[in-house]
Amino acid sequence: MQILRRGLLAKTLRTALAVAALTAMGLASAQSAKTVRLLVGFPAGGGTDVIARTLADKLKDELGVPVIVENRPGAGGQVAAQALKAAPADGSTFFLTHDHTVSILPLVVKNPGFDPARDFVAVAGFATFVNAFAVSSGTPAKSFKDYVAAVQAGGGKGNVGVPAPASVPEFLVKVISEKNKLDLVSVPYRGSAPMLADMLGNQIGAGVASVPDFIENHRAGKLRVVAVLGDKRQAALPDVPTLAELGLAGFEDVPFYGLFAPAGTSKASIDQFSAALAKVLNQPDVHDRLTNMGLTVGFMNSQQLATREHTYAQTWARIIKASGFQPQ
Repeated sequence: MQILRRGLLAKTLRTALAVAALTAMGLASAQSAKTVRLLVGFPAGGGTDVIARTLADKLKDELGVPVIVENRPGAGGQVAAQALKAAPADGSTFFLTHDHTVSILPLVVKNPGFDPARDFVAVAGFATFVNAFAVSSGTPAKSFKDYVAAVQAGGGKGNVGVPAPASVPEFLVKVISEKNKLDLVSVPYRGSAPMLADMLGNQIGAGVASVPDFIENHRAGKLRVVAVLGDKRQAALPDVPTLAELGLAGFEDVPFYGLFAPAGTSKASIDQFSAALAKVLNQPDVHDRLTNMGLTVGFMNSQQLATREHTYAQTWARIIKASGFQPQ
């Protein structure tokens, strides 16, 4: 009888272990089937898109699930931000963006369709960057001062491309125009990629966008970056002066890149993604790749990114109000 009981116990244990193994396999299968989406609010080929794909390729290894970049271009990231708001808060959808969408759009658009403070949660930041003024190869100017002189000689009028309407680049065009007594008109595009296409085709003589948007074509001699923002020259562009050096101070607060999730996303999901991102940024090839693009790499946790976004929005709220701009 005792032998029978031991046999039944062993059989029961084997059955339990088999069920546990099958359950574990099922959970592993479910986990591997999950896909993380990185929403990007600008077209493929632009600086933000390249950054997202660089990180996605490494994040998939750290998270153990596929990480895909999903471009949702339109309205300076507004379309992608609305998509994030509508996404399930289950840790499967994140929004990789820079300052424009989360800090500037809510200040310049009456009804953007989202409220960052209410609808999003900061996940992690990974870099800061600066905007730059560049001229096309068909423009004879070799420097910013050359460009200003050429526009003045031509009657003071000129067109300058910007990646999105009512963006920091558009405000910069306005300030540069007023400072140098020019009549510069901002030409807004749906992202930096189409703007760059027109600059490379000499359809427009100048543009303002981020250093990562311009740097590869600058190095190839296809356009020329002639000025950068920030409080110091950029390591990737040591020969290019800052606008402050050229007499236009007050724009030293640099923009940032970060990741956001839908409000309600669990702390566990945020912590997991944030930890994975921190590991990816510590990989030398990733750090070098982003630095070479003109970014200043630096990890920010959820609270640090939230504070950075809030501070940056306050700075630009004052600048926008002083400019007299009315939300559209």
